[in-house]
Amino acid sequence: MSEWITRRDFLKLGLVSLASLGSLAFNRFPITSDDYAYPSGVVGRVAVSNKITVYAQPNWDSRVVGYMNLKDELVNIYYEVTPDTGPAYNPLWYRVWGGFIHSAYLQRVKFRFNQPLSAIPEAGQLCEVTVPYSEIYKKDIYHGWQRYNRLYYETTHWVVGIDEGPDKKPWYRIHDNGLEFNVPAEHLRPVPDEEMSPITPEVPWSAKRLEISIQEQSLTAFEYDQVVFKTQVSTGLPIRPDPNGIPWDTPKGSFYILNKQPSTHMGDGRLTGDPEAYELPGVPWTMYFEPVTGVAFHGAYWHNNFGLQMSHGCVNMRPHEARWLFRWAYPIFEVPIQDRWGWEKRGRGTPVEVF
Repeated sequence: MSEWITRRDFLKLGLVSLASLGSLAFNRFPITSDDYAYPSGVVGRVAVSNKITVYAQPNWDSRVVGYMNLKDELVNIYYEVTPDTGPAYNPLWYRVWGGFIHSAYLQRVKFRFNQPLSAIPEAGQLCEVTVPYSEIYKKDIYHGWQRYNRLYYETTHWVVGIDEGPDKKPWYRIHDNGLEFNVPAEHLRPVPDEEMSPITPEVPWSAKRLEISIQEQSLTAFEYDQVVFKTQVSTGLPIRPDPNGIPWDTPKGSFYILNKQPSTHMGDGRLTGDPEAYELPGVPWTMYFEPVTGVAFHGAYWHNNFGLQMSHGCVNMRPHEARWLFRWAYPIFEVPIQDRWGWEKRGRGTPVEVF
C-alpha cells in the first residue's frame, strides 16, 4: 500500500524554494482534507510533460528565469495580465513565484473537498472532480490496491457505488467504458440535475445552429440567426501523423450533433500507470457530430491554449463552456437519469457548419 502524506510531512515540504519557482509539492496522493494544509487560492496545474518556461516579464522576448519540468506540478497564481505584446490569440499570462508563465499549458484549479454521499442512485450519479487531480486505485485480489491513471479537475465520471478505500474512508466506485475503479469520495462533487437541464428548450430545433470557423478558431451559437454565444476553441491540427491513418484536421462541411455523453473515455479504454499514454477517462460534456471518425465537441483539461489548433480532430472547449453547449444543443439530454441507458442521448440534433 502506498504511503499517505501527513500534515507534518506536508508542512516540512511547504512551498519549495525560489529555485523551483513556488511550486507546491503534491507528489503523493490521495490528498485528504484531514491530512493536507492545502492552498485556498488560485492554483495552476502544469498540464503538459514538456518544460514550461518562466519569464521575467509577460513577454516571450524577455529574460528566461527558470522552467517547470514536471507534469501535474502545482504553482500559486498571484494575478493575471494581458499585455499588448500578446500573443493576440491568447494574451493571458499568469504571475507566479519568480516571474510570468503564459497560460497555454497551465490549468487553473482549486481544492474543494466534498461530503461523500451516503448512497448512490441505482441509475448512477454523475460527479465532477474538484481537486487538481485524483489517483485511480483498483483493488487486486492478489496484490491489494494498485494505482493507475489520474482523474483531473473538472472531469466528469459516473459513480455506481461506495467502497471502503485503502485509507478506510469512503471511496467512490466509478464505471468507465466497461472498467471499474475507485477514487476518494471527497474529491468529487455530485452534478445536480439543474446543471444538466436544457437551456432554451422552448426554441425549436430548426432555430438553433452552430458555426465553427477554422480560421478564427471560434464557435458561434445562433438562435433565429441571432448570436447567443461565441467563444474560442481549438480544432484539429492540420497534419496526418500516420500516412495511412486518419488526418487530425477537423473535417469541414455540414453535420448534426448525433450523440451526447456527459462523460466519455477517449483512448483505448484501459487503465495504465503510464502518464503519457493516450488514455483520457472522464472527458466532460462530449457531443459527437461526425459519424465516420467520431469528431466531437468536448471539454479539454490538458491545455489552456484555446484560439490555436491543438487537437486530433475534435473541437476542444473550456469545460464550463462545453457544459453550456451540452445543455443548449439538441438532442435534449434527459434528467433525472432513470437508468444507465440514460447516460447518453442519441438523435439528430443541432446543425453544425464547419468552414
